[in-house]
Amino acid sequence: MVDVEVVNRSGTEFDADEAAAVVRAVLAAEGIDEGEVGLALVGPDESRALKREHLGVDEATDALAFPIDGRDDLPAGLPRQLGDIVLCPAVVGDAWHAPLVHAVLHLVGYDHGEPMEARERVYRR
Repeated sequence: MVDVEVVNRSGTEFDADEAAAVVRAVLAAEGIDEGEVGLALVGPDESRALKREHLGVDEATDALAFPIDGRDDLPAGLPRQLGDIVLCPAVVGDAWHAPLVHAVLHLVGYDHGEPMEARERVYRR
């Protein structure tokens, strides 16, 4: 099973269980049924600082992905660390599903472009 550790430091209420279920569903559809994912819910200031630090863009953002193992082959017995997702509820509001799916796809190796867009269409609700 994929363990999704959710930390909410955004200062807003958020359905962490539903978000974790979305993460697990996308990963299962991508053929990944074991591993660990961190999901941090942050405020706009932290979102902005992270985007500036890691992408060189000075603006708050909806979601960021920090992949670790992805689909890499791992030695036996080593748990799969898929990576971390940072989601900003103040930026995404109720439309958090698509940015979360987008970030999960980054964790498993998709880059921007048609292959990723095709996978995102599969998960649209």
